[in-house]
Amino acid sequence: MPSSRLINDRAFHHSDTRPIHRKVELPPALDAPREHFATAHLKKVAYYVAGPEMGTPLVLLHSINAAPSAFEMKPLFDHYRVNRRVYVPELPGFGFSDRSKRTYSPELFANAINVFLSTIVKETADIVAFSLTSEFAARAALAAPERFRSLALLSPTGFNKRRLPSGITSQILHRIFTLPLFGQALYNLVTVRPSIRYFLKRSYVGEPPKELVDYAYVTSHQPGAKNAPFYFLSGQLFTPNAIQTLYAKLSLPVLAIYDRDANVSFELLPNFIRTHENWHSARIEPTLGIPQWERPQETIAALNAFWRDITEKR
Repeated sequence: MPSSRLINDRAFHHSDTRPIHRKVELPPALDAPREHFATAHLKKVAYYVAGPEMGTPLVLLHSINAAPSAFEMKPLFDHYRVNRRVYVPELPGFGFSDRSKRTYSPELFANAINVFLSTIVKETADIVAFSLTSEFAARAALAAPERFRSLALLSPTGFNKRRLPSGITSQILHRIFTLPLFGQALYNLVTVRPSIRYFLKRSYVGEPPKELVDYAYVTSHQPGAKNAPFYFLSGQLFTPNAIQTLYAKLSLPVLAIYDRDANVSFELLPNFIRTHENWHSARIEPTLGIPQWERPQETIAALNAFWRDITEKR
């Protein structure tokens, strides 16, 4: 199974084992106003925003898996909205954003992030990205560094030695996943509650919160919900050699928060940190890939120390 968490989030009451997907009303992921904007390629990208318009804006970016949404960033959103402006966009293919049947690519996601920063946030911001979205955020920062004051990565992909499917292999996998009967059966299998609970438990120390499971179930039962995940599952959203292609080219302050992860590993991260002065790391133990939920206070403390250090050095 490709890396990044397969499933996360919260939802409503259908049978745990019923394989047939029926639309369930999607509630807001966060208790905040929800707005939307459009790009040249997307009719609608939704986002939540709250907090006083003071200081450096904070943008929180959820992960990519079978059922992600802004709900993944809820602990950080609820904490920081008290004293700073916080934005949480829902990336293309997920949440209340455009879920159309189209080509999903790293470039599409990076472009959506940059359009969001330039047209909605409109100020240099601190960005926090989760899992595979770390690669998209790095790509966006390389394209528009003036939009980023700093970049913090939660369980970032790209630092494991194991190679993921790419090129023709990932294209073949995507064709298989999108076969009419097989594809729907596969998606049904990974988005029933027992499967969601299983995958989430692999990424969580102890028992995962029911609200995470519930929201994942609801958001994965929306029209078009399988379109983007099939690009993820086939490996087409990962950047080959992300370290050299993306991470090593960044010049802004970067923080990597990690420990262990059921889906990715970080063998290459410690040496990379040692050889890149603008990179910093915080190991938050014990966590299995979702530090903002498993150890929110420690995650917040690591972020605050990182931002404080940036401010003091200016």
